Amino acid sequence: VSQVPFGEAWHVREWLRVVGGVKKPPSEHPERPVLGLSCHRAEVSGARFWGLVRTLCPDPHLFFRHCFVHNHCPLLFLASSGRNLTPTELPPAQRDQLMGLCDWALARAVGLLGVGLVVAVGRYAERRARRALAATGLAVRVEWLPHPSPRNPRANRGWEELAKARLEELGVLELLVE
Repeated sequence: VSQVPFGEAWHVREWLRVVGGVKKPPSEHPERPVLGLSCHRAEVSGARFWGLVRTLCPDPHLFFRHCFVHNHCPLLFLASSGRNLTPTELPPAQRDQLMGLCDWALARAVGLLGVGLVVAVGRYAERRARRALAATGLAVRVEWLPHPSPRNPRANRGWEELAKARLEELGVLELLVE
């Protein structure tokens, strides 16, 4: 697993051309070893997200000219079985403390970068972004994009077209194409 937004190592290696090593944690799950950029396992959400971005912007420099991807919670949580856990599945006290830190980090990044529009991937991310920015008094427009997860039934029926339509609606699509 690579610790990048949406954890899609192929796009990070081949499209973004990121190189380097990833250190292993002190303990790792035997079913889910940390492989970093040498991971060859595809991650559906990441493949969909980065695949769309790559389709729209064959040159990553075009995308990053106007965009920045911030993973609200760039951590991986695993059940004892090795199954991924989402932050919503964590015990409430731990989840609340963690989400507070993640909200702070998001608001800090938005403030430092002078962001005018946050396009949250999924409704959960939209709610977190609204909460985080409101708590710090940052007046930033927050919108949403459908989440590409296979857990989202709509995403399994043409997510790329849904996402493109939403980006067009938000006035973002024109920033991504030459």
